[in-house]
Amino acid sequence: MRYLAGIPDPTRASFFGLPYWVIVLVGAIALFGAFQAYYWIGHKLGEKLYDSRIGRRLPRAQIARVERVVEKWGALAVYGCFWVPVLRHTLPWVAGVLRISYPWYVVASALGCLTWVPVTSFALYGVIWGWFQLATHSPITAVVVAVVAVAVIVFLVVRRRRRKADKALAA
Repeated sequence: MRYLAGIPDPTRASFFGLPYWVIVLVGAIALFGAFQAYYWIGHKLGEKLYDSRIGRRLPRAQIARVERVVEKWGALAVYGCFWVPVLRHTLPWVAGVLRISYPWYVVASALGCLTWVPVTSFALYGVIWGWFQLATHSPITAVVVAVVAVAVIVFLVVRRRRRKADKALAA
């Protein structure tokens, strides 16, 4: 089965006429470039960055937590931030503000890009492909799986918001 609902078989996947692994590699390189830009923006702007639009969108307490992670773990925190959604978006520029060792930052961000991008890209592609295969064989089962997945996500989001609200009331 080469194509299923317009999505190519994962073993023969291609987009824009290029093999899927090339698209993933280009994505990893683009993410690496973005991480370098964020580092240098943080490095050049320093503490002024916290008063910018980016800094105002995050609570100062959250930025302080990211700073503690960077100070404690250094370049290892840069690698780990790829796997933690909040850190992935704030740590690169905080690392620049804190001026962690740039050579170590480059190594850690390169390793992060070369591991996180392929794992998430191929895993997501596999999940989508598997769901479409399920849908072609048993549409009812595919709908049930989709409804259960959405219900679990909604449950987790609601539970997280309630816990945050409870913490806010307790404080």
